[in-house]
Order: sequence, then C-alpha cells, then structure tokens
Amino acid sequence: MSRYLVFGAVSLSLLLVSISGSAIAVAFPLIISSFDTSLILAGWVLSINQLVATAVMPLAGKAGDIFGGKLTFMVSILIFTIGSLLCALAPNIELLIGARLIQAIGAGSFLPLATAIVSDQFPESRQRAIGLFSSIFPIGMIIGPNLGGWLVEAFGWRSVFWFNIPLCVITFVASAFLLRATKREGGHMDLVGAGLFTGSLSAFLVAFSEIGNSQDKSSWFLPGLLFAAAIVFMFFFIRHEGRNKNPIIDLQLLKQRPFLAANIFNLLYGMSVLGIMSFIPFYATSVYGMSTLESGLILTPRSVGMIAASTITSIFLTRWGYRLPMLIGTGAVVLSLVLLGIASPVMNALGIQTSATALLVVFMLLSGIGMGMTAPAANNACIELMPRRVATITGVRGMFRQAGGAISIAVTSFLLHFTVDISHGFTVVFLGLALILVLTTPLVFAMPRAPGAPATEESGKQGA
Repeated sequence: MSRYLVFGAVSLSLLLVSISGSAIAVAFPLIISSFDTSLILAGWVLSINQLVATAVMPLAGKAGDIFGGKLTFMVSILIFTIGSLLCALAPNIELLIGARLIQAIGAGSFLPLATAIVSDQFPESRQRAIGLFSSIFPIGMIIGPNLGGWLVEAFGWRSVFWFNIPLCVITFVASAFLLRATKREGGHMDLVGAGLFTGSLSAFLVAFSEIGNSQDKSSWFLPGLLFAAAIVFMFFFIRHEGRNKNPIIDLQLLKQRPFLAANIFNLLYGMSVLGIMSFIPFYATSVYGMSTLESGLILTPRSVGMIAASTITSIFLTRWGYRLPMLIGTGAVVLSLVLLGIASPVMNALGIQTSATALLVVFMLLSGIGMGMTAPAANNACIELMPRRVATITGVRGMFRQAGGAISIAVTSFLLHFTVDISHGFTVVFLGLALILVLTTPLVFAMPRAPGAPATEESGKQGA
C-alpha cells in the first residue's frame, strides 16, 4: 500500500507542473497586453521555462544519484514554490521572465526524479507504472486551461501563479512523510558541461529574439555574434564532454545507434509537439476570436485523448511493443497539425461557415490521442536502453525534448512577429512542424522494438 501512496505523492509534482504550464499558456495573451510588450519578448515567458528545464533535467537525474532522490526532490519543490511566488509578484516583463527561470529549475527536476522513484517502487511492472505515470500530465492539462481561464477572467493572470503555492505546500509535506531516503552513489555534478550546453542554446534563442527587434541590416550584427557564440559554446561543450569522466551526456553512448536515434527523435518530437501547444490558446483567440475562457476549454479534448490513449497503451505496451504505438501516435499528431494548418485558409477560400470551436475540439482530440499513444512507448523505449539508470536516461531524454520545445517556441514567436496575417503565420508553423515530425519515422525503427528483446539485439550491435 505504501508504494501506491508514494506514487500519488510524486504524481502531485507532475500534476502541479502540468496545471501551471497549461494555465500560463491561457494567461499568455493577457500577459502581453498587461505589460504592453512585443510577442518576441513575451515569448520568453514560455521559452525560458523550456530552456532552463533543458539544462536542469540531466543534472537533476544525476543529483538524485549523488545526493539521494528524496532530498533532491524536496529541494526542487521548494525552488518551484519560490519561483511561483516571484512570478505572482513580478512588476514587469523582465522580472517575470527571471522569476520563470527560477520556477523552471524546480519544474525541470520533477520528471527525472519522480520517474526514478516510481521505477524503484514498481520494479516488476516498470513499463506499466511509468506508462500510467505519463497520464498524470494530461490530467493537469484538463484542469489547467479550464481553471486558468476562469482564474484569469475572474482575478487576472497573476492568479495562475498564486494558485501554485498551496499545491506546492501539499506536495512538499506529502513527500516529506512518504518518501524514504535513498542510497547516495557519490560523484560530482558536471556543472561546466551544463553551463556550456545552456550557453549554446541560450545564445541561439536570444539571437532569434534580437533578429525580431532588429529594424535594419546594421542592427543584425548582435544576432550574428550570438549565433557564432552558440556554435563556439557547442564546440567546447562537445570537447568538454568527451574528456570528462562524469559527463552530463556520455557522447560515446550517444554515438550508439539506438541512443542517437532516440534522442534525435525526442528533439524533433519536442519541436513539433511541446513548443507549439503553448500557442494554441493564442491561436484560438487571434485567428478565431475566441474568449480567454473558450481558448482554455479548447485544450481539454487533447488532454482527454491523452489520458485515454496513454492508459490503454500502457496496459497493452508489453503486447504491442514500442514501435507500433509510436508510429500510429506520431501519424495522428501529424494529421492534427496538417488540419490545424489548413482549416482556416480552406474555410475562408470556400466560404464555409462552420463552428471554429467544433473544429478545434476534433483537432485537439486527435492530437491528444496521438500524443497519448506515443509518450508511454517512447519513454519506455529510452529506459529500455539502460534500465539501471532511469533518472539519468529520463533526464537526457527530457533535455532533448525540452530543447526542441524551446527552439520551437523561439522560432514560432519569430515567425508570428514578422507575419502580416497571423492566420497565415500559424499555417506555415503547423505545416512546417508536421513535416518535421514525418521525418522522425525512420528513427522509430532504430529504437528498441519491445520490452526485453532489444537489449540483446543492441548489445550484439555494440560488440560488433
């Protein structure tokens, strides 16, 4: 019975992050108008979360191994609480972005630490437990947009951050009583590697932001310098990781075919799915003229689809294997992106008068079903490659997904900032992301096929 209580306690952390993230997406249009700022700058309220979580996830996984899962997990909750409080009090857009950075340090730590805790509690049914664990996110995605839409309309956008604090307290107290101190393995943190990787990604994303603020060709010097800095940081990151005995990313490991395929898949999946979903409420309000509350409700069908699909997939995952759910799920997400991209221009061209709400409900439901099928299979396929290092593998996987999401948010903000017709801008974004996701198909076949069997297959390849 105790392990089910532990499952519930760590699930609260994922529920907290999910509610917070989806509620902020609903509040995003009001944050822009409240501070009278540009879409490019306001986009950092979303992308800073992706960026920081990218660097934190692999570090959190390693920190759990070094300092113990319980201690690291509780410190993460405390950091997230402080960040939420500062977000609620932020007097300007710059300090809000800074507060979101602090909040993201805690949020980025939850997934690898919680996954490792659940894996330890359910060793004999890890695939099913982690698969069901994945369904926690869409539950929060149901609560977050609807609750967030109501909070924003009733109390303003700051209320979505105030709401986090009592949930944080409950999660902290439950974790303190239910989690057991775990064995510490020792070692050290690769802070230099994390700093170089974060520096490279930050320079790349800030360069896009600066291009958006550039008014003439002469002002493009700084973006060019930042792009060059991104390349330099990445060069030194690769060099450092190759020489470090305890790297944040084992580059030799990434060269192996299944690991390389899994992480490229996660990067492109993050670009195509995670980043753009932050813009769906903005898409609903700007293209279809929906209210803030309605734009939040639009996200509910996606979450319902994710819960149903991830639960069913988790139950039958050992029978279906990993590849079939990933292929079907990815195909469903591609179709939803294409439909989102062509719906508005096709309706306008043909003069079709159809309820925008009904269309978006169908598209979001389809997207949720696809994501719900893909997530449990992809998550377990990565862990299958190194089941004894769940936190580390989950952290690296999350890092690549978050990096993809951060890049997607920056590029989407950039494209929408320069487009004359916001509807056309979203069409370009949706269709472009659909194409990127199609390109992930060959990568699925390089990843583990099913529980158990791939371990011998890949070990044979590695020894060859």
